[in-house]
Amino acid sequence: MPSYSAPLRDMRYVLKDVFQMDKQWASLPALQELIDMDTADAILEEAGKIAGEVIAPLNREADEEGSHWSDGAVTAPSGFKEAYQTFSEGGWVGLGGNTEYGGMGMPKTLVGQVDELVQGASISFGLAPMLSAGACLSINVHASDELKEKYLPNMYAGTWAGAMDLTEPHAGTDLGIIRTKAEPQSDGSYTISGTKIFITWGEHDMAENIIHLVLAKLPGAPAGPKGISLFLVPKLLVNEDASVGGANGVSCGSIEKKMGIKASATCVMNFDDARGWLVGGENQGLACMFTMMNYERLGVGIQGLGAAEASYQNAREYARERLQSRSPSGIQAPEKVADPIIVHADVRRMLMTMKAFNEAGRAFSTYVASWLDIAKYSDSETDRKHADTMVALLTPVAKAFMSDKALDATVMGQQVFGGHGFVREWGQEQLVRDVRITQIYEGTNGIQAMDLMGRKVAMNGGSSIALLAKEIHAFVEDNSGESAQEYTQPLLASLHLLTQATETVVSQAQDDANAVGAAAVDFLHLTGYVTYAYMWAKMALTSQALLAEDEAFHGAKIATAQFYFQRLLPQTGALAQGISAGSSAVMALASEQF
Repeated sequence: MPSYSAPLRDMRYVLKDVFQMDKQWASLPALQELIDMDTADAILEEAGKIAGEVIAPLNREADEEGSHWSDGAVTAPSGFKEAYQTFSEGGWVGLGGNTEYGGMGMPKTLVGQVDELVQGASISFGLAPMLSAGACLSINVHASDELKEKYLPNMYAGTWAGAMDLTEPHAGTDLGIIRTKAEPQSDGSYTISGTKIFITWGEHDMAENIIHLVLAKLPGAPAGPKGISLFLVPKLLVNEDASVGGANGVSCGSIEKKMGIKASATCVMNFDDARGWLVGGENQGLACMFTMMNYERLGVGIQGLGAAEASYQNAREYARERLQSRSPSGIQAPEKVADPIIVHADVRRMLMTMKAFNEAGRAFSTYVASWLDIAKYSDSETDRKHADTMVALLTPVAKAFMSDKALDATVMGQQVFGGHGFVREWGQEQLVRDVRITQIYEGTNGIQAMDLMGRKVAMNGGSSIALLAKEIHAFVEDNSGESAQEYTQPLLASLHLLTQATETVVSQAQDDANAVGAAAVDFLHLTGYVTYAYMWAKMALTSQALLAEDEAFHGAKIATAQFYFQRLLPQTGALAQGISAGSSAVMALASEQF
């Protein structure tokens, strides 16, 4: 049977030892009185208990049961409502929320760890608080004080949930062609009419009310994305005293039958003259949405990491117990009929690959979160601007590279189980199905790659990559000792490939309109491998310094770093070669030749 154990030791290692986040928290005035490492430890301990003891035990049976739709109402799988209430009562929905309205105000560097715990326990469940937190973020930044006071306290408390309504049947990535309409009313509200699809937890019975953030167009709005506005539309109308009133014109037409995340309701939502209220300015809807998009896209990468960690944990335990054949280097378990499969090099290759990508992903997501915290909390305009640039560069990598490697990790975990990985009772095939969506929603990974290569690199001539390269060079200069060179020299070599590839595509794009698209995915993966190498160099040198304190733990970190540099990082060479080839082979066929 599948199980999940909170990886708290690794999380504390990343926060305390690798990044020394207590120093950053102490340097940001808004966080100084809220968070220190002891507080973080206590929060992680409690979150680990809820994830492992309350949420994870529901995951497999909830997948088999699924959510239920009947006459517009959605019922969550057995146990989800009670678990959501337990989760909400602990204040977890508002963990990163504005303290003025009842949130706990914790930094993303800590919230991201809690997110991983919840998603590792169950992506289907974790999507509900994730979407609520994203909706709260947009409301907090862009809504009027009146709307914030009316909605945020109950949303942070989990009494009310949140949903994001963007996609329409004909408009996925191209939101500029949405048809949902908003008509202004004399009382300052709007009537919203239209249909949205793929709305995660758009309807359910876990909360008293559901607050939808809906993209729509006002009469006479400019064509395309410049004419989109954002509206707050509650499922149930809210009275002046913030109590729940009558029904609004919001209904769920159906829920999707899906490959994975079957326990979560993916809804078709109909808005029939539903009352809504403008969030932000007219025609500023995309800007309001993008306030939370970096957090949500990082959150999707963390979803993948959670599932990949769960897959690794179960594969590791299975490999320690499953007896098959004898070790080629000699019998390891003479008292048994065969040796456990963990003795075999290929099984170890899979486990080491999973371990290397998971632990680098945890460090990388924390690194990206640290820039989000600086951008949000720093009182230095220069630091905030620098952080914004780094967030813009790294977010598509966090979403796409982390989720791509998460799918790889869940497939490898399934492979370790052999035939047992293909049947439901062991839970591995569910992780493969569940994590697959992370490459698709919040902007497909191809779109993320185009965003990185086009907007974040080519459009600025590679200046953002130069900022990352400058930071890595400074790190190498600060760690110039002989014992560091095992990690810093291949890191610099891979960084050189990245900077060369940047120059190549920027040059190609001047004469070839397809150059960016042809290079995009390879470039994103190249960036991912290099940034993971940066994370592993940091971790290896940290563990070298701490080896005497815990030889088993830190020795494993050093060995995994060596595996990453020797066996995984060399893939950067092939990626760089593909990028340099340009777009000619990609675009060679006429459409009828496919």
